[in-house]
Amino acid sequence: MEIDPLPNGTGSTAATTTTETTVTATLPTAVSNTTPSSKLSQLTESLKLEHQFLRVPFEHYKKTIRANHRTAEKEVSSVISSVADVADSNEISKDDAVLSLTSLVSRLQGLKRKLEEGSRTENLQVQNCRARLDHLESVDAENLSEWNNVRFKRILVDYMLRMSYYDTARKLAESSKIEELVDLEVFQEAKKAVDALKNQEVGPALAWCAENKSRLKKSKSKFEFQLRLQEFIELVRAENYMRAILYARRYLAPWGATHLKELQLVMTTLAFRSNTECTKYKVLFEPKQWDFLVDQFKQEFYKLHGMTLEPLLNIYLQAGLSALKTPYCFEDDCTKEDPLSQENFRKLAMPLPYSKQHHSKLVCYITKELMDTENPPQVLPNGYVYSTKALKEMAEKNNGKITCPRTGLVCNYSDLVKAYIS
Repeated sequence: MEIDPLPNGTGSTAATTTTETTVTATLPTAVSNTTPSSKLSQLTESLKLEHQFLRVPFEHYKKTIRANHRTAEKEVSSVISSVADVADSNEISKDDAVLSLTSLVSRLQGLKRKLEEGSRTENLQVQNCRARLDHLESVDAENLSEWNNVRFKRILVDYMLRMSYYDTARKLAESSKIEELVDLEVFQEAKKAVDALKNQEVGPALAWCAENKSRLKKSKSKFEFQLRLQEFIELVRAENYMRAILYARRYLAPWGATHLKELQLVMTTLAFRSNTECTKYKVLFEPKQWDFLVDQFKQEFYKLHGMTLEPLLNIYLQAGLSALKTPYCFEDDCTKEDPLSQENFRKLAMPLPYSKQHHSKLVCYITKELMDTENPPQVLPNGYVYSTKALKEMAEKNNGKITCPRTGLVCNYSDLVKAYIS
């Protein structure tokens, strides 16, 4: 028999019987028989996983504000500089002055259009944030089933976007009318870089790094360095060694202080070449390096936008599978009704702990020591359990009397009953 771990000081009947609980793994749309208040309580706990629901559009909004601010500063600075040049010039003719002022007016009009367009974009993103806040506030016991259905679709769209199924994700969002509740625009930004990396091009990814340079530096990311290394490797593969050396001097040398070992390893490929059979260097020329860069870009992208590194769908599935995982699930005669009989679910559950322990450990409430055959548990008349060692010491100090630290019950040591674990 197996005994589930029990809280210290529980009743004797709990110490001698086995309680087996069956838990079913479910997605947020599942309908249970719990009361509405219980459902809302569970929903409150699960919402802690959805910080990205509000953070992603907010981070996108902040990024737009910063970009618009940089554009305005650059244009205004350029205009002021041009005005100063005209003002300081003593020999400029009237016609040249008119031309200069006309050019400045055109630039200012262009700046105005850019600012108006930026303002519209910012307003749309603010509305997006507001829509999500309203969605969270709209949940109550009456519409919980409908609200969970929308949430389930959001989780599916998020998963599709992460797996690069952009068109399918967009169609699901449009048919469900949840465009404001999903991050289609944000992932569309990542699509360019992901597609380019799959085609073995680093340009868009490097442009993304330049655009987010300060934030990547703050998080101590080395993704740009990895892109530069791959570009160097491609030059060596093409046997363009002189250009590879010049590239290394310009783009790789600045990383030498922090990534010297990796830099030395890659630079050695100039001597070993792309057809080397040396495993240490051969792996650098394998196509899987591009797959690694795709995965690395996604991880950096998720962190930058405040997303969970794992899809929410996987997180919810693992939460359910963690309650179902037992050694029996991985045996050949595992029942087909068990989700873990399927290979994909087994893969998801692989890093998870088993839901039940084979050997329970009972710890004494008083001494905090393990209760086993050498120090067996003893049961008081009120049903609370403590270790023999603790109760003996208490009896010796109180003329054979035992006082329960939980309830204050006083009894004789002879009234105790030894508990057996099987």
